[in-house]
Amino acid sequence: ANVLVLPNLAAANIAYKLLEELGGAEMTGPILEGMDKPVQLVARSDGVRHIVNMATICAADAIRQDSYWETLAATENNNQE
Repeated sequence: ANVLVLPNLAAANIAYKLLEELGGAEMTGPILEGMDKPVQLVARSDGVRHIVNMATICAADAIRQDSYWETLAATENNNQE
């Protein structure tokens, strides 16, 4: 997988759309990082596969940000030792 890091959302969107059109590849993104809450952007014109991919990324972000999962993992690690 290739990752593009761009300076702002406008530049990222332009580069993303350009590469999608010219490259003909399946693209997933843009992926937002560093937000206070798990959030991803989808357009009305996006297909089902893209929406499912973005929902999966958002769910993974939600799990990662939830302290419940960190506590559960720590408890399981303590029980295994």
